[in-house]
Amino acid sequence: MLELKNLRLTAEDGQGKVDILKDVSLSVADGEFLVITGPNGGGKTSLAKTVMGLMQPSSGQIFWNGEEVTNLSITERARRGISYGFQQPPRFKGIRVKDLLTIASGQKFLPRGEACKYLTQVGLCAADYLDREVDASLSGGEVKRIEIATILARQPQLMILDEPEAGIDLWSFARLTETFEEIHTRQDCTMVIISHQERIISLADEILVID
Repeated sequence: MLELKNLRLTAEDGQGKVDILKDVSLSVADGEFLVITGPNGGGKTSLAKTVMGLMQPSSGQIFWNGEEVTNLSITERARRGISYGFQQPPRFKGIRVKDLLTIASGQKFLPRGEACKYLTQVGLCAADYLDREVDASLSGGEVKRIEIATILARQPQLMILDEPEAGIDLWSFARLTETFEEIHTRQDCTMVIISHQERIISLADEILVID
């Protein structure tokens, strides 16, 4: 279970401190599918990054499976099964897609068929991508899908995705939503997804609106 207690995040804006998150408390049960939505600038991404450890809360507590992780590093949270997909994923010049999937899986060698499976789940033709570098030659939508494939390869207990539909064509988006639905049906992991898309929102067990 993921539990947030009285989470607050403040930042300096040149005129003093501004609250980005104000006293946020919520619980997400094991296997639950939570969608976070709301207007731009409301704090959705900041909330997700705080759970992952990319941002440090000003006050409050974060618990994962009964353990307080508020002050743990990103690496320590990842080792506990928490994964994060950026709204704008990084690129890795010199690293091929199959290498990135292998690193994410934690295996010394990832069978080609298994790597292909993860790419297919996000709407990519595996044969066209396994040997490509994750660099500027790929579009934003392609990098986005490859990043989600690496998260699937990691088989996390908690999957946090920030607008996974951004920059993705309609066919691939349909395949991606099918994958989310399959994961949720199997209860493989807890999912927290930031999205404005009605198709994704309709899959949720609960919807959190942040304004």
